[in-house]
Amino acid sequence: MNTDVPAKRWMHIIPVAMVMYILAYMDRINVAMVLPYVDKSFGLTSADAGFAAGIFFVGYMVLQIPGGILASRWGARRVVAVLMVLWSLSAMATGMVQTRNELYVVRFVVGVFEGGVWPSVLVLLSTWFPQKERARANAFWMICMPASAVIMAPITGWLLTLVSWRWVFILEGLPPLIWVAVWWLFIADRPNMARWITNEEREYIEERLSAENAVKPASGGYAAALSDRRVLGLSMAYFFWMAGMYGFTMWAPSVVKGFSASEGSSIVGWISAIPFAFALVAMIVNSVWSDRRMDRPTHVYAPLVVGMVGLIGGQCVGRSPILELIFLILTAIGVYAPFGPFWAIPSAMLTTEVAGAGIGIINAIGNLGGFAGPYMVGYVHQITHNNWTGQFILALALLATGIITIAACGKVVLKKA
Repeated sequence: MNTDVPAKRWMHIIPVAMVMYILAYMDRINVAMVLPYVDKSFGLTSADAGFAAGIFFVGYMVLQIPGGILASRWGARRVVAVLMVLWSLSAMATGMVQTRNELYVVRFVVGVFEGGVWPSVLVLLSTWFPQKERARANAFWMICMPASAVIMAPITGWLLTLVSWRWVFILEGLPPLIWVAVWWLFIADRPNMARWITNEEREYIEERLSAENAVKPASGGYAAALSDRRVLGLSMAYFFWMAGMYGFTMWAPSVVKGFSASEGSSIVGWISAIPFAFALVAMIVNSVWSDRRMDRPTHVYAPLVVGMVGLIGGQCVGRSPILELIFLILTAIGVYAPFGPFWAIPSAMLTTEVAGAGIGIINAIGNLGGFAGPYMVGYVHQITHNNWTGQFILALALLATGIITIAACGKVVLKKA
């Protein structure tokens, strides 16, 4: 970050947004650990469990584009506050379902309300952080994803030793109702709306963003964003990435449980958190490096290759707990490290007015991979009774992500950088 001007934006915007999304992301992390216990009540097959985990992402795409557009027009502060209340209530409702179909419906609804949050926050960050800070700002916010796993996996495992799976969903769905008050008090949509910012910092941000927008091509509106080749390419890349990432995330606890010396849920929770701790560090290092080099595509592609090696290598080491954990760590590093650089690309290509729509398109199409990944792994496992085939397909998906990202916009972004 620039040290010549005050940088209060880093302490006022990032931490509040990060905690907010930790509370959202834990509703995806906890389901992977809780589903084996739901299985006892509903008799879910492995394919059913994958469907219950993945249906979230079908709902998740519903508000992607509307959420980005509304955040651009009305402000992310208002949009996220409303969505936070709605996803909290629906997450708690997961603990009250009585049938398999009710579980599917509620998970879908949770996905709908959480879906508008991601593009809204990226719109917010694009109004506060110039391009030379964007990958770091994205990464510092997005470490909420591995941080949520580090924090919530042990807590969820511990709760499962104390209360039923229903109460786990209820208790872990409650915190957003409290945090929404903090969000409303601390977040401002733009520098000119914040009381805490200095004039020097406000002028720095506005001048940098104005200069960046001046060199971008004229916007053709939302229709142009929908048909932009680079946006569509990034959408396809993100689809393959999310398939690999969420296939890993949803099934990592079961992998850990397979080689854990103890099958207690608390032990599994702690071991599951280890790869995500490494992923958190990798996200920050990769994003700082990307900002310094102003190179986004390379810092997307290279970590994904590491993730591919982790997924395939983990299937080739037999039943060696230490080696399996090492490859699980490599996979976590590979699938999480590219987030900051990747999400710095759309706002570099699109004007502020349509960036929300473009981000929403990428996230909407891409997160369908979040449905495909866990469901495919469960389905393939049910047919083959082994993990190799599913993990190999996920590894190829990660490789495809890097190739498509470079092909879609690598030269354009490098030229602008």
